[in-house]
Amino acid sequence: MGRRPSRRRVLGAVAAATLAVAVPRGGRAFAQDGREELAGRLRALEQEHAGRLGVFAQDAATGRTVAYRADELFPMCSTFKTIAVAAALRDLDRDGVFLAERVRYTRNDVTEAAYAPITGLPANLEAGMTGEELCAAAIAYSDNAAANLLLRELGGPPAVTRFCRSIGDRATRLDRWEPALNSAEPGRITDTTTPRAIARTYARLTTGDALDAPDRHRLTGWLLNNTTGARRLRAGLPADWTVAEKTGTGDYGTTNDVGVTWPPDRGPITIAMLSTRPEPTAPADEPLLAGTAALVAAALT
Repeated sequence: MGRRPSRRRVLGAVAAATLAVAVPRGGRAFAQDGREELAGRLRALEQEHAGRLGVFAQDAATGRTVAYRADELFPMCSTFKTIAVAAALRDLDRDGVFLAERVRYTRNDVTEAAYAPITGLPANLEAGMTGEELCAAAIAYSDNAAANLLLRELGGPPAVTRFCRSIGDRATRLDRWEPALNSAEPGRITDTTTPRAIARTYARLTTGDALDAPDRHRLTGWLLNNTTGARRLRAGLPADWTVAEKTGTGDYGTTNDVGVTWPPDRGPITIAMLSTRPEPTAPADEPLLAGTAALVAAALT
């Protein structure tokens, strides 16, 4: 399939991209072997894994889309962290001041967040972390305490909802803090999104004009360096695709991955995969997302 695009090349393309390229209008459901057959394969995969699966993917070059339960609500879980970081970059940072500013916090902040692989390090507890370090930890390591500290600086979870509305996302909403937002009960409308909405939001943030070029570059770099998604989107895509993504995991087997991918020598494909299962203690189902990603890649290429 050709040479894998370098990280430098991807970030350069991100800096030059526009929203009109990232999210073209008039895309259609598409598969090489027909729309209904692709939907049938996704349905069979969903049934095999005894869960509910939502998918939205769009190829920027062709406008072709894959949509399956694309407008149903799903728990967002940690996929919100990309949006919170974007809000911090746009609304808090002024000429690098927030990124360089050191944020102090307590051990209680770490304990309450329940998962703090970076903020919980003794050196960071003692000295605090810069805004830039918090952003990187929230995305690349899914650090809950880092995300909560960013939310605190933004004015609380509703700031993420306001940010989404400001860039045209009418569905995504955040109402609670980590880790409560991961409870993911069936029928809950708080802390939710749809596959279509969050895929388009990620596209606006990484290849669109919702952020200025330096912030778009930073955000995409952190997504490229994500450490939590090896067995989800990345596992199902061809090895020579470059992937910038963020995962989310919660109760009821909630297993999510949203990202922007670059096949060799072509424009980006945005993919959102959200899933839940009926039992509150069900484990995450990463093979479901890997299998979905493989079907999407085959359909759009």
